Amino acid sequence: MPVANSEQRLLALVDTLKECRTVLIDEASVETAKLLSLAILELRIELHKVTDSELKALCDLRVVEVQPPRDTLVGQGRPLPPYLRLVK
Repeated sequence: MPVANSEQRLLALVDTLKECRTVLIDEASVETAKLLSLAILELRIELHKVTDSELKALCDLRVVEVQPPRDTLVGQGRPLPPYLRLVK
C-alpha cells in the first residue's frame, strides 16, 4: 500500500500548505501566498494525474469563458492578452 500512503501524505501536505497560505494572506504576504497556490496546484495535478494536454485544454477553456467580447485593442480589433486586461 505504498501508493495509498503516498497519496495520503500528499493530501496532508496540500492541507498544510492551504493553512500556510491562509496565514500568509492574513499577514499581507499576498505574493508569497500566490507562490504557495502554485505549489498546491502542482501537488493536486500530481495527485489527480492530470496530463499537460488536459491542463492546457482547461486553461484554453477558461480563457474563452472569462474573455469579455468588448476587450479589444483600440482601433485594431485584436483581443488583448490576458495579462494586459484591465480588471475592474
